[in-house]
Amino acid sequence: MTTPSSSGAPRGGPPLTEDGAEDLLRCICFKTGPPRTVGAELEWLVHDLRDPRLSVSPGRLAAAIDALRAVPLTAALTFEPGGQLELSSLPAASLMECLDSLAADLVAVRSALAPFGLGLGGYGVDPWRTPRARVLREPRYDAMERVFDRVGPAGRTMMRESASVQVCLDAGVDAPGPLDYRRRWRLAHLLGAVLVAVFANSAVHGGRRTGWRSTRQSLWTDLDPVRALAPSADGDPRGEWAAHVLDTPVMCVRSAAVPWAVPEGLTFREWLRTGRPRAADAEDLRYHMTTLFPPVRPRGHLELRMIDAQPGPDGWMIPVAVATALFDDPVAAESAERAVAPLAVLAGRDPAPRNPLWRTAARDGLGHPALHAAALDLFGSALDALPRIGATAGVVGAVASFHDRYVARGACPADESLEMAS
Repeated sequence: MTTPSSSGAPRGGPPLTEDGAEDLLRCICFKTGPPRTVGAELEWLVHDLRDPRLSVSPGRLAAAIDALRAVPLTAALTFEPGGQLELSSLPAASLMECLDSLAADLVAVRSALAPFGLGLGGYGVDPWRTPRARVLREPRYDAMERVFDRVGPAGRTMMRESASVQVCLDAGVDAPGPLDYRRRWRLAHLLGAVLVAVFANSAVHGGRRTGWRSTRQSLWTDLDPVRALAPSADGDPRGEWAAHVLDTPVMCVRSAAVPWAVPEGLTFREWLRTGRPRAADAEDLRYHMTTLFPPVRPRGHLELRMIDAQPGPDGWMIPVAVATALFDDPVAAESAERAVAPLAVLAGRDPAPRNPLWRTAARDGLGHPALHAAALDLFGSALDALPRIGATAGVVGAVASFHDRYVARGACPADESLEMAS
């Protein structure tokens, strides 16, 4: 959930019109061109190395954060409201450049945390403790919590106790073919459900079984009736997304004074039309976009946000490699479209992640026959494509091992973590 500064007041640019906002959204959200770059954002739970069930005091965490900020890293280092650590890579020219850069940063981060007796946990939600206290007291998160509390407890849990692997891929080309940005947008909303099921890793929360393979995804489903939904994936992506952004309620109105105003039910379109509580500008629109959390978020590139954090020090590499292969290799992309096409019937016409396909993926993982069949095809295509996009034998081997350990058996990491539950 990497964001711009949470505490800065707006710059006070010229007022934005409704037509100007639509034009800006169409220009900046889907930047087309041949896929050349890949990025990833890795969120981790920070826990006690000896006993992850123990609480980490705010002072101990603050001291570790201060030490980490002095460590030279290639990725951007940020923290989530519950103290989760996030590394956001720079756009890399290849899959291996992305993986190697993040792997080196993670070695440095773990080395810096070790003297404080802290480590990184790869789980979609905290399996040991709930609730976690919110350690970041910033106007953005104060506003976010107030908005989510209007709906229910899922928002607080997501903010404080969840972690993910997010994959960032170029939007695609503005021309017919398997890399057409329109086809990639549609593919992402069917393939995304399979990624939820394959990499589900949050069946235990606070020491108890939740009934979901991906509790994290269930939280996003219940988070907000509009803010966490995807618009239609069947129409024109630019137009559909622009309308969705403008018709989503504003989370907050930034100001020099705190706390920030948290209007109820004011869409960005209405803000533009009324000019109240003050005139909105282009920076307000850009900030508003960071407060929308659909499973696939267009930010010039496509941000795939549905994957649980993965177990082990290098488990995060596998979803990054698989997603990149299936989207950026033209042969694999066409195969992926064929593999997920039957899932459209299960998805129906409701938006992700609230439709039956996404709910089934989060609840059952690969226990559903259609999701299992799609996953088998997709991993076969990814394994074929990875050498073509420059993946090393080690990465290909790791993906193959994951396939044999989980996908071939219709299982996911969550099935193993269920053994942790009391």
